[in-house]
Amino acid sequence: MAFVITELCKDEKAAICLDACPVNCIDLTATQYVINPDLCIDCGACEVVCPVEAIFHEDDLPAEYQSATLLALNHYRN
Repeated sequence: MAFVITELCKDEKAAICLDACPVNCIDLTATQYVINPDLCIDCGACEVVCPVEAIFHEDDLPAEYQSATLLALNHYRN
């Protein structure tokens, strides 16, 4: 997984990241967008356009948002 969308996105749903992603790897869950870790090419296009700064590279993900990684993994593994 390269980039992670955190809970800062919850109920925001601006969807600007969808248009920015060149590989279409972002999907909507019931409450927020998530990035498919198997499809993400680590380009960062989504991160720079996020209006609520909810997207982080996995290496820069603050500890308080670690659950976002699990949300994405669980979404795509089920």
